[in-house]
Amino acid sequence: MEKPAVCGGTPVRDTKIYYGHQYIDEADVQAVTEVLRHHDLTCGPKIGELERKLCEITGAKYAVACSNGTAALHIACLAAGVGKGDEVITTPLTFAASANCALYCGAKPVFADIKEETYNIDPKEVAAHITERTRAIVAVDYTGQSVEEEELLEICRKHHLAFIEDGAHVIGTKYKGKPNGSIADMTTFSFHPVKTVTGGEGGAVLTNHEEYYKKLLLYRSHGITREESLLEREPDGPWYYEQIALGYNYRMTDIQAALLLSQLDKLPMFSARRKEIVARYDEAFRKLPQVRVQKEIPESDTTRHLYILRLAPDKLTIGRRQFFDALGAENICCNVHYIPTYYFPYYERLGYRKGICPKAEKLYEEIISLPLYYAMTEQDVEDVIHAVTRIALYYAKE
Repeated sequence: MEKPAVCGGTPVRDTKIYYGHQYIDEADVQAVTEVLRHHDLTCGPKIGELERKLCEITGAKYAVACSNGTAALHIACLAAGVGKGDEVITTPLTFAASANCALYCGAKPVFADIKEETYNIDPKEVAAHITERTRAIVAVDYTGQSVEEEELLEICRKHHLAFIEDGAHVIGTKYKGKPNGSIADMTTFSFHPVKTVTGGEGGAVLTNHEEYYKKLLLYRSHGITREESLLEREPDGPWYYEQIALGYNYRMTDIQAALLLSQLDKLPMFSARRKEIVARYDEAFRKLPQVRVQKEIPESDTTRHLYILRLAPDKLTIGRRQFFDALGAENICCNVHYIPTYYFPYYERLGYRKGICPKAEKLYEEIISLPLYYAMTEQDVEDVIHAVTRIALYYAKE
């Protein structure tokens, strides 16, 4: 039996490999450099270029670029009319922003459980949590796999709810051949460095609805407009503008937009490589009874943002923490996505308690996020597989 490094064996690699990492090439550097030499560093032409590019990629009619994915969720909720006393249904297996966006608007997050095998929010659980106060659903494409768009749309239409797709993980994915970003009422993107494409930071909201689009533009920029059709008074000069709503400074810089435009040119390449790595992982890990792989719905042609490995506690003599530490000793630096949102002290103080979503809670106890990013070499991938395999077999129950 091969001894893991944590037990005195030799690590599978000498250098660390992290769970996620951006890929920046000379074209990206050149794109940013050109903006830095230009007159406009913010509120310039690159914002419009980026928004048109996002529409081209997703098929959405409108795109609104903003400062980050959290800002995108906030203005999407505002555009949907979410306010005090409303409820917004979401998953607990996500970054806190998917629920915080409801709190920002004075609404209450309501957590619906996940499907056991796909880890995405369960439409039946969503339907079971709808009340007369429900205003919107924020459905997260967990790991990059599309949520069940048709089922969720049907629920939203039946109950007159806004369908907001938290697509922080999903750019590059297609649902039934249609790019995610053009299906829900509004889809939000995040461009954090560990995502498939990055602007350093940044976000966007995609929509096919002009009414939402106009509201998103207002909420992104202080509620201020120069649009003639929206002005309430007669302009007294070409400098004239009005604040007609309470908005925020959620604008993106042209520096970020230029980087994103260059990154989006590489999206097909990024997507293809991520799919290759996922396929290799799945092939290797399906042979190990001690771990389980995430299943996908056939409708989702997935560009995976995260690779989640689920441990099988009944077939291992160690728990998730020990497995995680053992991988670290092999120089495989992993993560866990995510701690259920309502576990946090802040949410406890709001009255949330464990036990709300038992499937999500059980999953959290058993998952580890393995390295997955474009620049991984074949050797990197094989080293991860080797490390997982030696630990799983060494600590396998008889």
